[in-house]
Amino acid sequence: MDVRQLTYFLAVVDHGGFTRAAEQLIIAQPSLSQAIKSLEQELGVPLFHRIGRRVVLSETGQGLVGPARVVVRDLEAARAAVDDLRGVRSGRLDVIAMPSPGIEPLTTMIAAYTRSHPAVTVNVGAAFTPEEVTDAVRTGNAEIGILGSDRPFRSAEVDVMHLEQQPLVLIVSPQMDTFGDGEAIGREDLAGHRVVASQRGSLMRWLIDDVLAGGVGVEIAAEVAHRTSVLPLVLAGVGHAVMPSSWTPLARQAGLRVMRIEPVTVLHVAVVSRPADLTPAARAFREVAARYTADHPLAPQGGS
Repeated sequence: MDVRQLTYFLAVVDHGGFTRAAEQLIIAQPSLSQAIKSLEQELGVPLFHRIGRRVVLSETGQGLVGPARVVVRDLEAARAAVDDLRGVRSGRLDVIAMPSPGIEPLTTMIAAYTRSHPAVTVNVGAAFTPEEVTDAVRTGNAEIGILGSDRPFRSAEVDVMHLEQQPLVLIVSPQMDTFGDGEAIGREDLAGHRVVASQRGSLMRWLIDDVLAGGVGVEIAAEVAHRTSVLPLVLAGVGHAVMPSSWTPLARQAGLRVMRIEPVTVLHVAVVSRPADLTPAARAFREVAARYTADHPLAPQGGS
């Protein structure tokens, strides 16, 4: 097994098949197929199941993806050290983010990063829990993770940089706005209102369930896993939505009203990475994250 074989293996995974992978690698497809076949023979197990013209990762193949990414990235880091590479000239950075931090602060950080390192492609994957984010970083499927949690995040397996706190806010459906002229509401003011809710496990859903447990009559009109559905449902009059304040700019651009919810509940946002052996691209992203933290003191942000 060598780095070339692992690089070819990851190309097939990332591009969904041999044809596109060969095009990206700028090699003949038979050469790619032979390299993967040799790797499979060396391991003694198939890495892909070939179904017609499609290929699907085998169980062994799925298990190899993370370690293969670590090996390839470690080689890139070693080459960077040998070449005394002080800047980031090209390459790819794999990031994994939860939905709300994936709006902000990730958007601002990627914008700053790509301005400084335009030759690096940033690939952002999705996760829905802090555990999914840390697992992806720990196993090498991503180098940088952005997560949100109900308390300051801590882990013995990854490095953690706390970025900011986002208070939960109410995005108000215009068809159901009976909240008056204030900028904030109490949880009891949700009585009699319909809401669009995230699935259980999110901090936003916890707040709604906590309101219900306190005897406030809130009706869950829709429960959605895809956060991209939230604002369209609010605009359509299905219900209000409890979201982190990172959604405020998008909501206001859509003409929606945003109100603070008191007492305040905050989402703690952090960036995580491997403790050592980061590629130059990942180290540069952590520097961007550090500058973001310096520009945004770690205190609740207003959501009004």
